[in-house]
Amino acid sequence: MLRFRFVLRPVTAVRVWGEDAPRLGWFILTDGWYSIELGGHELLRYADGTPGPQASAAGCAEAGAPPWVDYHVVRLWEDVVDLMPRVLEPVPPDLLDFVAGGQPDATRPAAPEVEAARSWHAGHALHMGHLSASPDIRFRRTLSGGADTMTVTWAHPADPDDDDPIVFTAPPTGRVTLSTEAFVAAVTAFDRELLAAMEERVAGFEAVGPPAGIDLDLRLLRHEQHDRATWLDRAMARGAETDWPAVRAGAAVLLGPAGESAHSPG
Repeated sequence: MLRFRFVLRPVTAVRVWGEDAPRLGWFILTDGWYSIELGGHELLRYADGTPGPQASAAGCAEAGAPPWVDYHVVRLWEDVVDLMPRVLEPVPPDLLDFVAGGQPDATRPAAPEVEAARSWHAGHALHMGHLSASPDIRFRRTLSGGADTMTVTWAHPADPDDDDPIVFTAPPTGRVTLSTEAFVAAVTAFDRELLAAMEERVAGFEAVGPPAGIDLDLRLLRHEQHDRATWLDRAMARGAETDWPAVRAGAAVLLGPAGESAHSPG
């Protein structure tokens, strides 16, 4: 029901950084494509004929390239891992409407409790500001009637950019509920699959050395491989430490009269 999918570019096709002094590193070597399967949909799959996102500098798609986001896969991984402490914290029933809503009213005064509520609300959305026309993908955990579930919602921008018509295949809005156990399993599988793929790359460079003319610190590469293998466990063990009185007070202000937050498919 939920799967984070990715394909890494062949090592020989990875786009190095730096023109004058080309270099590679762990982050750079995750160059590839990614998507999110959810409830029978691919949330980051481009529609046929969508120009630009999966096209090369020559203006045509790379041979064998999936029609997914063309970016460093580790960016999706980092953002998912970063979400875990917050989205694994169950949402109290009285805050469900607030967390399910769209962006809070930006015109409200920036009082401490309002900022606390805005930050808590933002902490349930997958960061995708680096992508064009990306959907707002949100997560919330609820405990009700003995059930422990994670609800995932998405909403594409209401006003697409006519000058850059990026179109995804998923419906404009949607909501899928799965068990929290299945959600954690999907994130864990993504973590293990990416780390395993990168272990092959790291070990490969350790065996043959850096490419000619490319700066690649093998000791740093191995260190980062070991370090990143601990990120998910550390994130899941870290509590969110939410200031509930402040969030509730700020949510009351943001959802009050004179400009209630618009709501996505809650």
